[in-house]
Formats: sequence, C-alpha cells, structure tokens
Amino acid sequence: MASVAGAGPATAASTRTVSCTSAQAGLADQLKEDITAALVRRKGTIAIGLHDRVTDTTCTLRPATAFDSASVVKVTVLAVLLWDAKAQNRSLSARNASLAKAVITKSDNAATSTLWKQLGMTKIKAFLAAAGMNQTRPGAKGHWGLTRITVTDEMKLLKLLTARNTVLSDNARAYILKLMGQVVPAQRWGTTYGVPSGCSVAVKNGWLPRATHGWRVHSVGTFKGAGHDYVITVLTHDNSTMKDGITTIQGVAKAIHKAIHNNLTASGS
Repeated sequence: MASVAGAGPATAASTRTVSCTSAQAGLADQLKEDITAALVRRKGTIAIGLHDRVTDTTCTLRPATAFDSASVVKVTVLAVLLWDAKAQNRSLSARNASLAKAVITKSDNAATSTLWKQLGMTKIKAFLAAAGMNQTRPGAKGHWGLTRITVTDEMKLLKLLTARNTVLSDNARAYILKLMGQVVPAQRWGTTYGVPSGCSVAVKNGWLPRATHGWRVHSVGTFKGAGHDYVITVLTHDNSTMKDGITTIQGVAKAIHKAIHNNLTASGS
C-alpha cells in the first residue's frame, strides 16, 4: 500500500491511497472509490482498517502509522484483565466487573487507571505478545491514554473479539462485546454511523487533545448481521476540534457500511 501525506483539503483524496481487496466482485473497487471520496476535504492524519469475514474483504490506509490511543485502549485493558483471569483460572471479582463496566460503557478514566495499575506492565506486555499486537507500546508512568497504537494492531484485537481463538475465551469475547454494545448513547458515534438496521453493533471511541497533533479522535467497532461480519478501525489526529475528527470518522464509516451492504439504505446510528 502506498500513502502520501495530504497536501491540503482540496487534494486530500488524491494524496491518500486506500488499498482494498475482496473475494466479492466489484466490492474492493467500490470501497476504495467511496472511502477515497469520503476523505475529500478532510484535514488531519487518518488511518483506516476494515475486514469482512463473509466476503474476505480488507481495506487499509496507513496501517502502521502510530497514534496516541486515548480511550480506545480501554478495550485492550479489559482484554488483559480477562486474559489474566483465564490464566489464573478464576472469574472476575464483583469489584473488577464493576470497574470493567465503567471502563467500557462510560469510558471512565479513574476506573481505567485502577485496572491499569492493578494489572501492571508485565501482564499488559504479555497479553500484547500473546495477541500478536507487536506494534502497540503501552503508555509509561500510568499514562494509558498515551499508549501508541496502530490500525494493524487494533484490527488484530477486533478479530480476536469476533472469532474463536486461543488468547481469549468465548466467554471473555462475549463479555467484552456485550459491554461495547452497552456504551452510553452520547458515546455511540464514530464507526457506528450509517450502519443499517439488523446489525449487532459493538463500539469504543477515544478522544484526546494535546499540544502536538491537535485532537486525537478514534473509533473501533464490530458489526454483524444482514449477511456480513466485519470490523472497522479509524484512527485520526491533527484535528482542529473533536467534532472535526468525528465528522471524518463518520464519513468513512457511512461509506463502508453502504458499500458492504450494497443496495441496503444506510442510515445514521
């Protein structure tokens, strides 16, 4: 895949190369065209991942570009917690279950900090190794929101959540997706936008402003139904505002959902 940094809003689409492949005739070309069109006049640095198991479709843009994770790392934190519980052959305590629910459904920062400290860097890094998330670098000194992530690794995690594997138990996968499906309404933007009715949805978003690279705004989601089973990651930074990042992500998501589901009418979610 080739990618060149955008030269400005008017030429953004022409300077960002989306790579798509699919076993379904015409779908790769349609996705590339529609995603590229969605990026026209969008500022910022944008990375995209899509994989649909049913049609063996994959799209990527800047898959190895690193971003500060903001709150999307909270899915990883919960995965580490459940992976560790499985390794020790025990269930989550009531306290940890309460923290986990707050971490995912409300994006609770204090609960995340508690679990991050409780797990410790050794277990976090061991999980990343087990999951093959070799491009992820945990944030130092408790700064979990500054964990460095890539589309490649986030897609690995989403695929672990949505198919049987040896890293996460079926119960753990179901538990994480259940909580991601219960995210409070105010935080259900992003990759969910434009998904047609009849699809089950699990989502986690992240947003963080810093002096460099402006707003980081990210969204990861899983979608199953209407004959498809797919996962989407969109990571962005260099946004002037949080709203700018959300608008970019939702434009990409709408294009993906519409192309995947073909003649189904996509509507905002």
